[in-house]
Amino acid sequence: MANIKSAEKRIRKTATQQARNRTRRSAMRTAVKNLREAVEAGEANTARELLPQTLSIVDTTASKGVIHANTAARTKSRLTKAVASLDG
Repeated sequence: MANIKSAEKRIRKTATQQARNRTRRSAMRTAVKNLREAVEAGEANTARELLPQTLSIVDTTASKGVIHANTAARTKSRLTKAVASLDG
């Protein structure tokens, strides 16, 4: 355990940040999963409705530093491509 006040504070701050990051990452994963399920089920209307919300969540997650910017770009590209493939 830390003996220095600043180290104790860093431990508290890190725990708070980890919890915040875990929440954001979980929300992103859930949104991506829901969109992918809609695409796999062939529900084009649902997928088109979910896409903007999901892309926004992915962008926010990246801007907060929870995921890398390139990971966000790759995820968004794949989701957009998947939804576009439903149109035929």
